[in-house]
Amino acid sequence: MHAPTDPPNDELPLNSQSLVFVEQKYQDFLADPQSVSESWRKYFGSWNFAVNGTGPSAFPESPAKLGPTFSPRTIFNPPAAAGDIREPAGLRPLAALDRSSPLQLGERLQDRVNQLVRNFRVRGHIIAKIDPLGRPLPDVPELTPEWFGFQEEDMDREFSTSGVQGPEVQTLRGLINRLRNTYCRSIGVQYMHIDDLEARGWLQQRMEANENRISLSRETQLRILTKLTDAVVFEEFIQKKFMGAKSFSLEGAESLIPLLDLAIEKAGGQGIKEIVLGMAHRGRLNVLANIMGKNPRKIFREFEDKDPQMNVGRGDVKYHLGYSNDWETQSGRKVHLSLCFNPSHLEFVNPVALGRMRAKQDRAEDTDRRRGMVLLIHGDAAFAGEGVVQETLNLSELPAYRVGGTVHIVVNNQIGFTTGPEQGRSTRYATSVAKMLYSPILHVNGEDPEAVAQAISVAMDFRRQFQRDVVIDMWCFRRLGHNEGDEPAYTQPMMYEQIAKRGPVRESYRDHLLKLKGVTLEEAEQIVEQRREFLTKELEVARSDDYAHRLDTGGGVWKGYVGDLDADVEDPDTGVPAETVKKLLLKLTEFPEGFHPNSKIERALKIRRKMAEGKQVLDWAAGEALAFATLATEGVRIRMTGQDCERGTFSHRHSVLHDAENGETYMPLAHLADDQAPVEIVNSPLSEAGVLGYEYGYSLDCPDGLVIWEAQFGDFVNAGQVIIDQFIVSAEDKWRRLSGLVLLLPHGFEGQGPEHSSARLERFLTMCAEDNIQVVEPTTPAQLFHLLRRQVVRKWRKPLIVMTPKSLLRHKEAVSKLEELTTGKFQRILPDTHQACDAPDKIQRILLCSGKLYFELADVRQQEERRDVAIVRLEQYYPFPSNELQAALADYPDGTPVYWVQDEPENMGAWRHLRFELGDTVFGRFPFHGVTRPSSASPATGSNAAHRWEQAKLIREAFGEANTP
Repeated sequence: MHAPTDPPNDELPLNSQSLVFVEQKYQDFLADPQSVSESWRKYFGSWNFAVNGTGPSAFPESPAKLGPTFSPRTIFNPPAAAGDIREPAGLRPLAALDRSSPLQLGERLQDRVNQLVRNFRVRGHIIAKIDPLGRPLPDVPELTPEWFGFQEEDMDREFSTSGVQGPEVQTLRGLINRLRNTYCRSIGVQYMHIDDLEARGWLQQRMEANENRISLSRETQLRILTKLTDAVVFEEFIQKKFMGAKSFSLEGAESLIPLLDLAIEKAGGQGIKEIVLGMAHRGRLNVLANIMGKNPRKIFREFEDKDPQMNVGRGDVKYHLGYSNDWETQSGRKVHLSLCFNPSHLEFVNPVALGRMRAKQDRAEDTDRRRGMVLLIHGDAAFAGEGVVQETLNLSELPAYRVGGTVHIVVNNQIGFTTGPEQGRSTRYATSVAKMLYSPILHVNGEDPEAVAQAISVAMDFRRQFQRDVVIDMWCFRRLGHNEGDEPAYTQPMMYEQIAKRGPVRESYRDHLLKLKGVTLEEAEQIVEQRREFLTKELEVARSDDYAHRLDTGGGVWKGYVGDLDADVEDPDTGVPAETVKKLLLKLTEFPEGFHPNSKIERALKIRRKMAEGKQVLDWAAGEALAFATLATEGVRIRMTGQDCERGTFSHRHSVLHDAENGETYMPLAHLADDQAPVEIVNSPLSEAGVLGYEYGYSLDCPDGLVIWEAQFGDFVNAGQVIIDQFIVSAEDKWRRLSGLVLLLPHGFEGQGPEHSSARLERFLTMCAEDNIQVVEPTTPAQLFHLLRRQVVRKWRKPLIVMTPKSLLRHKEAVSKLEELTTGKFQRILPDTHQACDAPDKIQRILLCSGKLYFELADVRQQEERRDVAIVRLEQYYPFPSNELQAALADYPDGTPVYWVQDEPENMGAWRHLRFELGDTVFGRFPFHGVTRPSSASPATGSNAAHRWEQAKLIREAFGEANTP
């Protein structure tokens, strides 16, 4: 037969899930060709066997030409009362079979058996009993034998089941039971969206071979019961001893504790040495106590809150805190656990956790990504609703962000605060966004602990086999409100009427084991009493007067780094010998024999060779590249990511060269010396929050490296504001965690409109306190060189926010001599070196400014020969360089007015920050004024002509000329 033409799509969009629909059309066509439309007649007529009635032996399992996606169901949109899920009408069961020919009947029945198997694999999850509240399941008729035209006499007929794990031949009745047990009990699986045939086959073999149930030893069953008991007793104890206190109880989802226990045990057996965990606040205290091994007395002391002097203005609530500890498996292996600190912004910890793991793997030179894993615990509403989840999932298979697969556990409360699923998502499942990956999604009933054990076993083995993410959607409920002070029945009365009738999962599992004689009642109660006794003793210690509370301090890879306000850390000399600079600059111009760079790039490399020979001054890109090169050859790891950062948004960096003939790439920075440290400069996906969070996480476990995130334009930092607010600027205060992360934010009013002018300098300055961050705006390549080197060479670790230029990247005055890199260090203030300043008593006006505005002011001063004006550059905004500024102004007469000049409107930029810092009179000597654009709701005009007019007016005002241009 010849290949059929494409099926018509004039009636329905089709895909492989529409096989029954297509077969129904085909049966109608065979019975009466006029009963189907002309397009279908032409389609079936193209099958040269169709006219003689023999029919195909089977439809292909994954036809390539069945059109766009069609899913014959509605979204999950349950009525508020019943929670029903209704399937739409429209699909019809297959036509009755002609049973007159036993041979053809057997073939046709086998075809339909094959389709039945596929339907269970694709849609069996819809009727799986995964909801512990037992709300009505939808009617899915295409999973019934009647749908396929099977009769009672067919149920005991034997069919080939070679494509199904188990016996080669089974009765239809036995096969349906096997499929229902595998796909429709306490675990429902979505995996047929995975295009990888090997992965699908692995999952089918793994789940169908044992009907998706795990065989547990008595020892493991007791372990599960013990962990459930730990979880239940801990919550009961907290509720009793600290009535009314917020703890964000795990009640209703206690199976999370044995799930994590089994996951860590299995991880140890798989050779994993470290696990980084991330989770929000629900159940966090339980996880800290029963998984992380945090001593309950510490948790209870935090509830007592008896150490106010230790937390004045700092610290965080107990259910945001992180913790690290070692876990020893039953087989004696050690696994280091790190639970990330996390604010109430829920899912934003996800990329942070991944970044931490990547740094740990890189430090251990684990290029195979085998020694560590990330385990993320999500809420259902947050997983569906927060965009950073998609950003994190998208990172999972990108080479610069891959960590070898993450295990995602969704604690599915079936509610978000007071918002039900019908108001919170447009999909049946909270996990539907995860179908963007070639990863399985296992929906499991949290009140079936052994099904939970099977789910985590499959998940861990899949992750190990394919090094991909995997998702467990554990359906449970939230026994209490969002917190202990909420009344959930206000908004979900029917749901909480059902919840009130249910006891803890520990009781149902205990009764299950009692029936199996896997445990005695005495053993079960002894576990409860031992746990209660332990917690009671811990509370007594926590409440005792001699309790010694010790704040966690930096250790491990952070030993030797400081962040204290009074730390006596001098700025180091960051110069590099001239011969080293020249040698490295030449190395940066080299590429392999046979490599063909773009002709424009080749010309730029020739100019860089002249820089190395001292025949041409250094531009911005050269200063940055030399900072990277000198650090890398000194053993400092360099990691830089951002949109278009390989080339540079403004086509200035060109750190990664592309062969013009074959597209191959070469990065000179990675080929400087045999013993150099790794250098990664990688384009990121179109993401700010996810990537910035990732790099922040990386910096937490790489204090000795230079870790950089670059915004394509500085204003794009808006989309990463949660990471900045909740982690970068406040982590030291809240969680005593340092970071040396560098943010490069292109900043400057160049007439490119409001969205490409400002990196929102004022926001960073507003958040400056207690030396928490550094905010700088360097104006020369040498300044950038020393700044980046200072960030690593100095042991004082703080995030560094750099307002980087755009027009200065190629400005003829924004250059440095080679010798400026060989000695010295970053200068927070650049005094005026103009010849007029040789007679400071003649100065009538001092202009204080930053960034590219300096060059515009200096140019006007030179053109107009204004010898009465001094221009001082503020290179570091924060920590404010008071001593350096005093020295720069020391020789000017008292009473000389100082004008802060900025591009930004009056309500933006640094003006208000500096006015607060310096007051009306700078150091009591100089009247202080501001020259700015008028206050505005938007950073800049969108008209280039208007920008030029405004800029000329601003500069005239700076020089004391009131007339507008």
